[in-house]
Amino acid sequence: MELIWLSIIIPVLTAGVIAISPSKHARNTAFAGSLLSLAALALFAWNFPAWKAGTYFPMTAGAHWVHGAGVSLSVGFDTVSLLLALLTAFLMPLCILGSFTAITDRVKEFYGWFLVLGSSILLAFAARDAILFYIGYEFTLVPMTLIVAIYGGTERRVAAIKMFLYTFLGSMFMLAALLYVGWEHRIASGAWNFDIDALTATAVRLPSATQYWLFAALMIGFAVKVPLFPLHTWLPLAHDQAPTAGSVILASALLKLGTYGNYRFALPMAPAGGAELMNVVAVLSIIAIIYASLICWVQTDAKKLIAYSSIAHLGLCMLGLFALNPMGAEGAVFYMVNHGLSTGALFLCIGMFYERYHTKDTDVLGGLAKRMPVWSCFMVFFTLASIGLPGLNGFVGEFLCLGGTFIAEHDANSGYPGVLGPWYAIVAGLGLIFAAMYLLILLGKIVWGPLREPHGDVSHGSHAAAPALPSDLGLREIAVLMPIAIACLWLGVQPKPMLDAISPCAQRMLVNYPAQVERVMAESIPVAPTPVITSMKTTLKVP
Repeated sequence: MELIWLSIIIPVLTAGVIAISPSKHARNTAFAGSLLSLAALALFAWNFPAWKAGTYFPMTAGAHWVHGAGVSLSVGFDTVSLLLALLTAFLMPLCILGSFTAITDRVKEFYGWFLVLGSSILLAFAARDAILFYIGYEFTLVPMTLIVAIYGGTERRVAAIKMFLYTFLGSMFMLAALLYVGWEHRIASGAWNFDIDALTATAVRLPSATQYWLFAALMIGFAVKVPLFPLHTWLPLAHDQAPTAGSVILASALLKLGTYGNYRFALPMAPAGGAELMNVVAVLSIIAIIYASLICWVQTDAKKLIAYSSIAHLGLCMLGLFALNPMGAEGAVFYMVNHGLSTGALFLCIGMFYERYHTKDTDVLGGLAKRMPVWSCFMVFFTLASIGLPGLNGFVGEFLCLGGTFIAEHDANSGYPGVLGPWYAIVAGLGLIFAAMYLLILLGKIVWGPLREPHGDVSHGSHAAAPALPSDLGLREIAVLMPIAIACLWLGVQPKPMLDAISPCAQRMLVNYPAQVERVMAESIPVAPTPVITSMKTTLKVP
C-alpha cells in the first residue's frame, strides 16, 4: 500500500517544491516528479498478485479517517483500476515533456496544477472507500478548470465554466446515491461504512424499484463525465480551448473516470436497475456514435474533430459495457485503455503542429507531409490505431465491444442473456465506418495534397511565433510520441495478457446480471413503471 500512496503523494509534494523554486526549474522538477510517481506505481504493478493468479481484488485496508462516519483512507487496485492508473501515470511525464515549449507564461502554476490533477485522478482510481473516491473524482475539477481558464484559447473562460458546472452538478447525483447506500448500510448493520465492497453488498439487497432509481442517479453522475449523449456538450469546447497537455489528460484519464464509475459503482451496486435500463443506455450510446460521427464530417477544426470522435468512441465503450456479458465488458475495459493512448497521441500531434502554425483549421493548413514527414508518420499511425486497423490497439477493443453487443440478445439458455443483439451491433458498426471515413478525410486534408501554410515557410524562419521549433519534430517531441506508438503496437499484437488480467474483474462485475436480466425479461411491466421506459421498450420491441 505504501507504493500506492507514494504514487499519489509524490506529484503533490513535487507541486509544493515547484511553488517555492525558481520558475526556470519548474519544467524539469515537474518531469522528475511525474517520473518518480510512475516508477512507484510501476513497481507496485510489477509485484501485483492478480496479474498471474487471476484474483479479483487483493485484500486492502486503510486507517480510519472520519471514524464516526465510517470513512477510511483505504486504497488498492484490481487489474482494471490498476491499468487505468498506469495509463494516467504513463501519460503524465509525456504531457509535461510535450509542454516544455508550449507553456511560456505562469509556468510554475501550470506544472503545479497539472501535477495535482494527476494525483487526484490516481486517488480516484485507487480509492477503496466511496467518499475517498468522490474526493479524488471531484477535486480533479479544480486544477482542470484552472488549466483551461488560464492557459486555454480565446473562449477559455466560457469553456472552463461550462465544464465545471456540468461535471459538478452531475457528481451531486452520484454523491447523493452513495450517501443513500451508506445510510441503508447503517440501518442494516448499525454503523456507517463507506467501503466500496460493503456498500455494494448492501445495495444489491435493496428492492428492485430502489435499485432502479439508485442506478439512474449514479448513471447521471457518471454519464456527464463519459460524456454520454445528451450530456456531452461541454466536452468539445473544453477540448478545443484547453492547452495540449490538458486535452490529452482530459481525453485519456479524466473521461475514463466516467466509464470506470459505471464499472465500479453503477453496474455492480444496482444490477436490477442496470438490467432494466440497459437498453436505454445502449440507445443513447448508439446515438452518441452516429451523432458525433456525422458532426465530425463538417468540422474544419482538427482539435474539435478529435474531441467529437472521443464522444463516438466512448459511446462504443459504453455499449460494450452495457452488453452485460464478459466479451463486451472485457472489450469496454480494453477500449478505455487504448482510447486513452491513441486519442491522447492525436491531441499531442495536433498540438505539435499548432505550436508551429497557430491554427487548427484544415481549410488553411494542409499537405504537411512535405514539410513535416516525421510528424506525418506519427499522425498516420495514431489515426489508424484510432480507427481500429487490425494489428493496432484499437481493433481488439472495437471487435470485442461489437461482438459482445451482437450476442447480447435474449436467450434463456445462455449465461448472459440481454435485450440488445445484432441490430444494435450493426448500427454501431455503421457509426464506426463513419468514424473511419472522417478521420481518413482529416488525414487527406492535413497530411497529403498540396502544401498549404498560413504563415509562410517555417523552414526559412518566416514563422516568427515559434522560432525555437524546427520545421519537423525534434528529438524531444519524438521522445514524447514514440512510447505511445510502441504501446499501441504492442497491445495490438499481444492483447491476450491484458485481456486475461481483465477477465476475472469483468466476470465479478457481472455476477448478478444473468438472474436480473431474466427477471426483467419475464415480467410484463417494468420494475419502476414509467411512460418513458414503457414507450422505449415498445419501440425497441423488447418482450
